[in-house]
Amino acid sequence: MDTKILDYHLPEELIAQYPSPRRDESRLLVFERKTGEIRHRLFRDIVDELTENDLLVLNDTRVIRARVLFRKPTGGRVEVFFLHQVEGTLWECLVRPAGRMREGAEYKVSDKLRVRFVRRTGPGSWLVDAETAGDIFDVLDEIGLVPLPPYIRREAEEVDGERYQTVFAEKRGSVAAPTAGLHFTEELLGALNRKGVEIVRVTLNVGYGTFAPIKTERVEDHDIHPEKYAVSEESAASLIEAKEKGKRIVAVGTTVVRVLETVFRGTEVVNSLEGETRLFIYPGYRFGFVDALITNFHLPRSSLLALVMAFAGVDETMRCYETAIRERYRFFSYGDAMFIR
Repeated sequence: MDTKILDYHLPEELIAQYPSPRRDESRLLVFERKTGEIRHRLFRDIVDELTENDLLVLNDTRVIRARVLFRKPTGGRVEVFFLHQVEGTLWECLVRPAGRMREGAEYKVSDKLRVRFVRRTGPGSWLVDAETAGDIFDVLDEIGLVPLPPYIRREAEEVDGERYQTVFAEKRGSVAAPTAGLHFTEELLGALNRKGVEIVRVTLNVGYGTFAPIKTERVEDHDIHPEKYAVSEESAASLIEAKEKGKRIVAVGTTVVRVLETVFRGTEVVNSLEGETRLFIYPGYRFGFVDALITNFHLPRSSLLALVMAFAGVDETMRCYETAIRERYRFFSYGDAMFIR
């Protein structure tokens, strides 16, 4: 499958640089897979799109303040981006400027964090030993910066501390937000609950690789990044029961899709409830659990767009994207959303 199917032209001004004034005031493009109909709504109207026969699945991962800046004694500025915890105090990190680092170099970043560069692991990446006074996540929350994606061309601001995090974020470990969940408010979740929509949470820690473009000529040759996931026994039981009752499983975001399709098939649990997934979903994939998808608009040549195309159809997805561009929807992390049903 030629990777060119994932190409499209997006005017740069449609890349959202800031969130909408209110989470649930983002726009919502609704695509009916059976009829091909496209409708335009606001995200808060999702209450009207869901019923008591739906089970809504959220990703409750929490974004860590993964970017740490400090200056070396010589005055040089260094950025360490904490990607994921390897073992104990060892972390895989992106480092800039990486070329000037040497193995064994050690720096005091603050009173609560000292880093030692153990070994280079790839272009721009290092294994770093992070010695902290207290819990590493607490320290990063105190001294780190919100890890905004590279297409947001500004430094993190105070607004991002709240808005680049879902209102139901709980399990710390992501370096990118599960962006489809950013549109929900406590009031909106309450309205869905009162309507009888069942809500279940799973966890997938979103890695930096989510922004990595597919560079191979064929889509299927792409090596997708592994991401840690967890499904509680309670959530698994609710999901299986809902499927047995014929409820519609509505995934909030591509991250939720990857968890559900990794763990479940029909009314069966087919994989561990906790582990790492390398599931790469692209056109031709046969879905075994997810029935509907709420998602943002994704980058060209991304694995996320490939997943959406697998779910909605290649031509149908491009028609939705062309419509969204024509109607001046906002794209990517802080942008608007789609409901594919």
